[in-house]
Amino acid sequence: MNKGYPQSWNLDVLYEGGSSSAAFQQELKGIDEDIVKLDAMLLDGAASAIPLIAEMTELLQSVIIRLRESESFVSCLLAQDIKDSAANARGDRVKTLGAKLLGVLTRFDNVLRGLDEGAWSALLQNEKLAEVAFNLAERRELAKQKMAPELEALAGDLAVDGYHGWGDYYNVIVSRAKFKDTDKEGKTTILSAGQMHNRLSDGDREVRKAAFEEWEREWSEQADLCAETLNRISGFRLKLYDKRGWDSVLKEPLQMNRMSDATLGAMWEAIQESKQVLVTYLARKAKLLGVEKLDWHDVEAPIGSATKTIPYDEAAAFIVEQFRSFSPELAEFSEMAFRDGWIEAEDRPGKRPGGFCTSFPKSSQTRIFMTYSGSASNISTLAHELGHAYHQHVMNDLPALSQEYAMNVAETASTFAELIVSDRAFKAATEKEEKLGLLEDKIQRSVAFFMNIHARFLFETRFYEKRSQGLVSVEELNTLMEEAQREAYCDMLGEAHPHFWASKLHFYLTDVPFYNFPYTFGYLFSAGIYAKALKEGPDFKEQYVALLRDTGRMTVEQLAEAHLGVNVEEKDFWRDAVALTAVDVEQFIAMTNE
Repeated sequence: MNKGYPQSWNLDVLYEGGSSSAAFQQELKGIDEDIVKLDAMLLDGAASAIPLIAEMTELLQSVIIRLRESESFVSCLLAQDIKDSAANARGDRVKTLGAKLLGVLTRFDNVLRGLDEGAWSALLQNEKLAEVAFNLAERRELAKQKMAPELEALAGDLAVDGYHGWGDYYNVIVSRAKFKDTDKEGKTTILSAGQMHNRLSDGDREVRKAAFEEWEREWSEQADLCAETLNRISGFRLKLYDKRGWDSVLKEPLQMNRMSDATLGAMWEAIQESKQVLVTYLARKAKLLGVEKLDWHDVEAPIGSATKTIPYDEAAAFIVEQFRSFSPELAEFSEMAFRDGWIEAEDRPGKRPGGFCTSFPKSSQTRIFMTYSGSASNISTLAHELGHAYHQHVMNDLPALSQEYAMNVAETASTFAELIVSDRAFKAATEKEEKLGLLEDKIQRSVAFFMNIHARFLFETRFYEKRSQGLVSVEELNTLMEEAQREAYCDMLGEAHPHFWASKLHFYLTDVPFYNFPYTFGYLFSAGIYAKALKEGPDFKEQYVALLRDTGRMTVEQLAEAHLGVNVEEKDFWRDAVALTAVDVEQFIAMTNE
């Protein structure tokens, strides 16, 4: 394997010139022209004729692919430099095109909705539309639950400078945030949010404690702006839902995740029943760290050899090696991503916090963003995002509509990749300290998905209840957040993180409401898939790819039944998946008894 992988991504192969790219400007011009063409086709008196619907569907999918490419490009530009004003302007242009397309899509969906059953059956027999029959049926059904097409189009237009504008404003707030980091010699450095966030999981408790105090201080400074932003985003959603006649804030996220309320309820109930296992773990970890209760910054503190810094190239080699034991194709794909500059990992100022993977379906590429500092958590993030990238890779040849898989099954692929790396690393480790560090890192993911994500879900659910009565103040938001954390962590926290709601980008994303429970679904669903993979051996990799390819054309209930033979609307599946954590905790307790 080659060494010296680039730690900054290559965006010029997509559109040369960054936010000033002439090629990107031309791409946006072409998208705009095709949206206008689609609009004219929809005004045609023969718009409901099957041949014209087939032609519109083909053009529509071309526009969707190119618009997704454009959205990804802008998100990468803004992530690598949160002060790139030109990228902000390009982002506004992309959002305007998105709103314009939404209006066209609304009218297209209304054409589907207006077809009688005979015409609808005939449409699905069309050879060009057979591959996207599920997606068209889904759009038709959803259209029946929305406002009139002209009102939906108007709402989409107004959302650009309203709803989405508030979401973009959060990026401005993050760019203003400045964190002071003072070393042992008294030298102070100003860090970005992304850099400071890495300090919160440092192996030295004094470093973590100081970083957390600074983290809370700065977010308290920005809290008024964050509260205003969050209130406006949620207010828009609630008003739109009301006009559609929707009485639950979970209706849209459940629809977007192709998931039933029964499945969500069964999952959380199974988790709640099993939390005592993690309570035992948190109590033992507090004892190991010499504290009565874990403060927020202690929860993810590394134990054992996980405290060592791992160079980027070494992390890349490790991940590829573990992937190869499951699938040579996954390993070769990941090696290409490292080699060809698909990953932005450099630890430098000016970057936004967090990590993500975004797809460029027109170019059949992806890009991964993170800030790598050499921790075990960073390696998990890399594996996680490469799982996302591989998911898109195996779907690149499918129609655009069939590539639109939901967040919860997207998190399945990423978490599955994490499991491959963590499980094989633990089995291969020979020294006790190394095994302990790896085991603890694995348990940390259960804590994150069963407790941290649960706290976010509880907070957001209760916040919307309160927001429906009026604006929610900073003090009320802090209280809601801390109460949710203490409940989700079963009162095992010492100092909580009241300004978490301000610091977490996920609460401000306007394209995905309730950006929390899909993570937990993906984690547990992937555990079930991984258990099947271990049982069936090397041949399972083909079944795995088949499952991934179906994620954009089945509900999660259908996917589970077809590929795993299970009913996810009942607790049994989730109980079995959650129980895997108990085995890890028992081993952790045994290893730390001495």
